[in-house]
Amino acid sequence: MSDKIAKAYNPKTVEQKWYQEWEDKGYFKPKERKEGAGKYSIMMPPPNVTGQLHIGHALDMTWQDILIRLHRQKGFETVYIPGTDHAGIATQRRVRDQLAEEGIDIFELGRENFIDKVWQWKDQYGAMIIDQARQLGISCDWDRESFTMDEKCSNAVQEAFVSLYEKDLIYKGSYIVNWCPSCDTTISDIEVDHIDKKGNLYHIAYPLAEHDGEIIIATTRPETILGDVAVAVNPDDDRYKHLIGKECILPILNRKIPIIADEYVDMEFGTGALKITPGHDPNDFLVGKKHNLPEINIMNDDATINQEGGPYAGFDRYECRKAIIKDLENIGLFRNKTDNNMSIGQCSRCDTVVEPLIKNQWFVKMEPLAKRAIEASEKKLVEFVPDRFEKTYLQWLGKIRDWCISRQLWWGHQIPAWYCACGEIIVSREEPDQCPSCKRFELIQDEDVLDTWFSSALWPFSTQGWPNVEVKDLEFYPTSTLVTGYDIIFFWVVRMITMGLELTDEMPFDTVLLHGLVRDNLGRKMSKSLDNGVDPLEVISEYGADVLRFTLVSGNTPGNDMRFHFDRLESNRNFTNKIWNAARFIQLNLDDNTKIGLPDKDSLTNSDKWIISRFYQLANRVTNVLSRHEFGEAARMLYDFMWSEFCDWYIEMSKPRLYSDDKKAKDTARAVLVTIFSQTLQLMHPFMPFITEELYLSLPHEYDSIMIAPWPEVSSVDEQSIADMTTVMEAIRSIRNLRQESDIKPSKKIVAYFLCEDEKMLELFSENDIYIQSLGNIGETHFKLDESELPNKEECLTTVVKGSSIYLPLVEAIDINGEIERFKKEEKRLLSEVKRASGKLANENFVKKAPEKLVDEEKQKLKEYQSQLESVQSRVEELKNLKR
Repeated sequence: MSDKIAKAYNPKTVEQKWYQEWEDKGYFKPKERKEGAGKYSIMMPPPNVTGQLHIGHALDMTWQDILIRLHRQKGFETVYIPGTDHAGIATQRRVRDQLAEEGIDIFELGRENFIDKVWQWKDQYGAMIIDQARQLGISCDWDRESFTMDEKCSNAVQEAFVSLYEKDLIYKGSYIVNWCPSCDTTISDIEVDHIDKKGNLYHIAYPLAEHDGEIIIATTRPETILGDVAVAVNPDDDRYKHLIGKECILPILNRKIPIIADEYVDMEFGTGALKITPGHDPNDFLVGKKHNLPEINIMNDDATINQEGGPYAGFDRYECRKAIIKDLENIGLFRNKTDNNMSIGQCSRCDTVVEPLIKNQWFVKMEPLAKRAIEASEKKLVEFVPDRFEKTYLQWLGKIRDWCISRQLWWGHQIPAWYCACGEIIVSREEPDQCPSCKRFELIQDEDVLDTWFSSALWPFSTQGWPNVEVKDLEFYPTSTLVTGYDIIFFWVVRMITMGLELTDEMPFDTVLLHGLVRDNLGRKMSKSLDNGVDPLEVISEYGADVLRFTLVSGNTPGNDMRFHFDRLESNRNFTNKIWNAARFIQLNLDDNTKIGLPDKDSLTNSDKWIISRFYQLANRVTNVLSRHEFGEAARMLYDFMWSEFCDWYIEMSKPRLYSDDKKAKDTARAVLVTIFSQTLQLMHPFMPFITEELYLSLPHEYDSIMIAPWPEVSSVDEQSIADMTTVMEAIRSIRNLRQESDIKPSKKIVAYFLCEDEKMLELFSENDIYIQSLGNIGETHFKLDESELPNKEECLTTVVKGSSIYLPLVEAIDINGEIERFKKEEKRLLSEVKRASGKLANENFVKKAPEKLVDEEKQKLKEYQSQLESVQSRVEELKNLKR
């Protein structure tokens, strides 16, 4: 016999017990358990080593682990590949700030020593999030754990860069980029959050150069006047046609700049005259290229004004704005300021306002890569769940820009490009000894590193040994399902697809399953400022990982945000207690000879056939909804079946046999109980791995772990048994409702008469009399076809079930004298309330002086008291009639 199940469920004790044992026994390793099932793999979206497990990670990992455990049970050769991301910008900031607190300047420390410090930090803190993920119960093959900067992944990054460069898909050039002055690096377009804010539109006069007059421009950023190289107007704007080709004077710096015509200018915005600053605006940059205008950078990397800013050199950009406005007012060229709603670009990591700057950077040509990704989607090589996100994916690919992949950081994959004094750039898989052009030996490697997302884009195949292992020999590539949030379709999903197709000629996964954000119970995004975040580790500590996992799927659907409600945690904790107590009841009622497996059909009762068929229906439906990734619906089905049908109904139906002296009946009930319960645990295992393992092994079982127990296979459903028992259960519910409505004490055994619609119904109720009596608390039942054999209907409580009537004689059911006395007390109370309310409403002062709302409320109360009094008095008369 298995270990005795403890009286109370303690998730800490249970969950700490199993994880290490699963790992030690190799259950997380890929192994084909069913011939021909095939392979199934998921790679963990690598969390940042800087991070801590947050509720979004918990949702992400829970969905992934449900799929992994499900496919493992279905016999697939299954693997969940874990790993972490070096998170270039975030990690460098974290270590830089830590060193600053210690009084250490990273520039005095130097690049190599700083990188050593980052590795030390990574070794100390980097594994923290993985250890936290284990507490969630995720079943990764930890021997396959990767890190985006380990040797294997670094080799892949090197090969990818050089290969793309050799295909002319990577180039270096000057381009306007998003610069974060705080992170001190370039960031990509999708790492910029555009925040709507109220700002100002400043109107400034530029004097004409050749004769009197002026042209007034409108700008949101007066400080960038210092970098203006032209003023542009729309060629169709009659206000300015006479000025096209002329020159005006740039205020303060007093240099001449041309007035040009370009269709880009919106005649309705501002004054219709647009200052052109190619060095500090991405649209102006394109206009400048089109008109062959010079590019002037007026800012340092820390967003202070450089020497091009003349008298404002050294000013912070916002201090410069104030100073320029003041100086323009002093020289009479400032016209006015108006309110303007605008979208401000902020760094998604630190919220600093991004500065557009022209930098010499490395780029990936995305158009040819995007073309392949679009074709793959059109050929249905990848499925998006929900499918509406395929449109989002295609829209973004259709307007994609070249990807700036260089970052001005020290922590990351240093770009494999070397420079020679002769001007040669050498891109190489190995560090070159000398310049191939001039044969110099003095070469300098590019100091920049690659965007973190470049290495993440290779994750599906870099983690498996590419390029050292040929694509055809990669063990689990392409992978099966990518599970991730819809918010990183652009950051990551698109880039993995484009890189996978280009470098391996394969779609890296066949399904993209997208979930939404976890919001608070009011629907707000979780943030530090709102202090509404949920720490999953705290939840696990209080409720257990199983409860958290089940809560994260309950009511959740792919692609939609979910609200996190703490009352759901309480509800799901109650659910685990319900399951635990059911298992304990079963164990206490088994004997040493009870085996797993259903008995012969001939020995099954109607309730046995019903619960077996309902389980078969459950297994079919859960399997179907899981195939559509509807985890929330599967969780609801499992909850309803286990709580209501199995625990509240079948266990109660089994008790008369379990407590009888009929050994055969008792053994049949035991076998059905333990078999259906254990197989339901197998269906629940992907959602709640710990409690299902504990209880599965505490009862008779066939396998050494529920993890390797196969997904339940079902037989045909006995529809008639389901229909019959549904009718019987409806009759029991109706009896219970009548008892409750009439305040019949639960301990009171009563008599029930059934007027059956026909012989079939009479036979059905008679066969299941044991359940009607035990679950309806009936002491005596009478099943009749003839109405004349019934007691006086007027003296009975009555209900109808499927054409048959049930009568409960009141004289048998209640203490009439006691009930009369109870209702008399209630009548006295209501008479008092009616008198009080009537008196209040008869008082003219109250009616005239009290607020109308208060008077109306008192009138409504009187009406309700009078109605209740009428009902009570009527009930007293009915009871008195029963005594006669």
